Amino acid sequence: MATSAERMRAWRGPAVLSYGFRPFFLGAALWAVIAMAMWLGLLTGTASLPTTLDPVSWHAHEFLFGYLTATVAGFLLTAVPNWTGRLPITGVPLGFLFGLWVAGRLAIAMSAHLAPMFVALIDLAMPMTLAAAIAREIVIGRNWRNLPILALLLALITGNAVFHWEAQAGSDPANGAGVRIGLAAGMMMIAVIGGRIVPSFTRNWLANRDERTLPASFAQFDKVALSALLVALVFWAAMPEATVSGIVLTVAGILHVARLSRWAGIRTAGEPLVWVLHMGYAFVPLGSIALGAANLSPDTVSTQAAQHLWMAGGIGLMTLAVMTRATLGHTGQALHAGPGTAALYLLLICAVAARLCAGLFPGAGQALHTISGLCWISAFGSFIVLYGPLLLQARKDG
Repeated sequence: MATSAERMRAWRGPAVLSYGFRPFFLGAALWAVIAMAMWLGLLTGTASLPTTLDPVSWHAHEFLFGYLTATVAGFLLTAVPNWTGRLPITGVPLGFLFGLWVAGRLAIAMSAHLAPMFVALIDLAMPMTLAAAIAREIVIGRNWRNLPILALLLALITGNAVFHWEAQAGSDPANGAGVRIGLAAGMMMIAVIGGRIVPSFTRNWLANRDERTLPASFAQFDKVALSALLVALVFWAAMPEATVSGIVLTVAGILHVARLSRWAGIRTAGEPLVWVLHMGYAFVPLGSIALGAANLSPDTVSTQAAQHLWMAGGIGLMTLAVMTRATLGHTGQALHAGPGTAALYLLLICAVAARLCAGLFPGAGQALHTISGLCWISAFGSFIVLYGPLLLQARKDG
């Protein structure tokens, strides 16, 4: 049986279809720029879309179920072959999967001219096909350890399906259960997968520098923190306004602050490629505590502002961190972030900060939304400029 490397070398088509991270990371970054530019146009009234969704619902859907689904696909299509020892999806099947994702974006944007059921089926086609492919690999490879990742992918798909149902029912999908389910799935993905890669990559970097203080290994405390977050997310998704949701969100946030502190992140200031992972993970407890505060004391912070700590901060920064690191590693580059990469991380952090301030200072909301959007566009635009050539070109060593 051919190895993964042999399978990729055997592909004679465009290099971008030689591995899953290539088309989906590049597509996700392009969509992050295009969708944010459209969102700014919708906010100012200078742009419009032939979609049945209101602007806020379109914005929420396309960043959560459009952008995030693409980055999840790129990560899983790259990681699962390593987990299972089986072959990656390459070539025409990979191009077909990516085409389904693009079709979903177009169907949502032009939904005013299409039947609602058709739009939902087109939008759900890619993640459902991806889930089937991942399930097959896990079962055949007997890689039962990663079944929770598949379960979280299915939860993300469920959130998307609920969103479509809410939109068709005429409710407010931007503030509905579908978004909460999808966002909860995204946060648990970061907690579970981030709980593997953040301390692992940190340990490798510190060990190469002969540091004695290394991240703590996975222990019972991590299980408690993950369980608490899962419970908090279930309560929040089902009963966002219940007092118990605010309490468990706050408790889970405090536990994950403690979890993050065990990973020696303070010692990684010398390498942006490592410290950005800690910063991305930090938005998980920050968002949890902020949403708990919004629940228990609504005058403290708005729910939407707190929620963006998860959406723009946790999802945005962690996916960008993973995309940069994976692209460097899988294209044969040194695992080091240069000034340009460090700058795009800082731009995204500024985007999150401006969006949070827009919720805290409504009087300056329009200006802060614009600043946030421009910083976001600059961050992902910089990723396209710096990493696009790496994603489009074959490795020189084959």
